[in-house]
Amino acid sequence: MLDVDLDEFRKIMATGNIVEDEMLKTFNILSQEALKVTMEINNKYHTPEEIVELFSELTGRKVDKSFRLFPPFHTDCGKNIKVGKNVFINACCKFQDQGGIDIGNGVLIGHNVTLATLNHDERPQFRQYIYPKPIKIGDNVWIGSNVTILQGITIGNGAIIGANAVVTHDVPENTVVAGVPAKIMRKVKE
Repeated sequence: MLDVDLDEFRKIMATGNIVEDEMLKTFNILSQEALKVTMEINNKYHTPEEIVELFSELTGRKVDKSFRLFPPFHTDCGKNIKVGKNVFINACCKFQDQGGIDIGNGVLIGHNVTLATLNHDERPQFRQYIYPKPIKIGDNVWIGSNVTILQGITIGNGAIIGANAVVTHDVPENTVVAGVPAKIMRKVKE
């Protein structure tokens, strides 16, 4: 059983403050719950309607019936993911969502995308502690295959993230970014 309720957990994670000892126990509980649900999602066929129900269970939030997911899907928490309407997540994506992942409406996420909301302290004696920062993805964003988006990043509405990019800085709306690290290539065509 959780030491804190989900709303309190989400508020604590939104502060960006260091996560240590007691909250790490909560992480472990949520991870076990996420493993149970993702094993169900990933290890047998489910109709699109069943996927919506399972993803709602995973996130602890009602997911719109327009949501689509192609398994397998992996997360080590699940309870800090929020998705809008008409979101599509392709196969083999990995969400490290303790810090919060907020996905807008009409978002397309390609194969094997990683969203990482946690980081560790550089100093070896403090490396076991975790720093959360949310990832915010605006409306009508297209994220190409094999993209990695790091903690604390905001992706503006209408942006396109090119395949294999590593996003280390915020992405302005209606721009195309690509590369390692991702850089602005041009504006989105009208």
